[in-house]
Amino acid sequence: MTIELRHLHYVIAASRWGSFRRAALSLGVEQSAISRRIQDLEDELGASLFNRHSGGVILTNAGKKFVRHARQALSEVSHAAANVGPIGRGEEGLVCVGIFSSLASGFLAQMLRAYSDCYAGVHIDIVEGGPSDHIAAVRMHKLDVAFVTGAPSQADCDAAQLWTERVFVVLPSGHALAERECIHWDDLRDQAFIVSEGDPGPEIQDFLITRLADLGVHPAIERYRVGRDNLMHIVSLGRGLTLTSEATVAARFPGVVYRRLDGEALPFCAVWSPDNDNPALRRMLSLARSMAKDKSLCSLSATANEHFKKSVPAAPSPNSAAPSQTRDRSP
Repeated sequence: MTIELRHLHYVIAASRWGSFRRAALSLGVEQSAISRRIQDLEDELGASLFNRHSGGVILTNAGKKFVRHARQALSEVSHAAANVGPIGRGEEGLVCVGIFSSLASGFLAQMLRAYSDCYAGVHIDIVEGGPSDHIAAVRMHKLDVAFVTGAPSQADCDAAQLWTERVFVVLPSGHALAERECIHWDDLRDQAFIVSEGDPGPEIQDFLITRLADLGVHPAIERYRVGRDNLMHIVSLGRGLTLTSEATVAARFPGVVYRRLDGEALPFCAVWSPDNDNPALRRMLSLARSMAKDKSLCSLSATANEHFKKSVPAAPSPNSAAPSQTRDRSP
């Protein structure tokens, strides 16, 4: 038996108005459509829902029972639509995010904070891990999106570069290089380094080997089975230097300082599956792209202002002597 929602609306309207004509006017349809559909419904049910008379219609006992259930059915459908609607619009639900960067500061922390403010009804499940594990989880839809370093190219995933972070050298506070504001690769040729065995240790090790190889140096790198926090404490003991990204330098550790590594920046990308239809994910990607664009425009504006300042001669100070206006009167 096929009963459409419009059949329920027709029956309820006719019972309310006591007339097919007035029910049709209230619903904005032809009277013949209501009378024909109700007749078809009665034929399928095998019971009359209305007694017809010259003044209109009146519910039968079977009709009264049918209308009671029909109202309950429409109410359930209405509640279902109301509950599902916010999820479909990305206003409620769950988004699973894989991260490879610190949330202490930086673009990712700002974006997640803004997303939480805009979509408070969406729960954000954050998972730490390395790029390869995150991308595998994205493929299997265990993660909705992963924010990773580099520019991964995966045939079955979409990716977008969103921001970059400067690279910093982590040194003991008493180290000779700690007095410098900026460190160059040539300053690091004779230094020993330490990294963690887990992520992002292997990536930092590869980065060091690649960059220092250009100087003809094979760096001494020791690996420790510790997390980032304990690695920072090992740096403070003078066991070696390490590298970190800009977002992490907001976290302070006793006996450790951060110094910018000249000319180095790490690109960060969002990676997601094109088959993922989670509306909460789409909202997050849209917000991330918008914030990345704004950040890029601000960066370009700051660079332009800096170039402008350098190109315009400095104004003379108020106390500087004005050019002499006295004409030479010597014969």
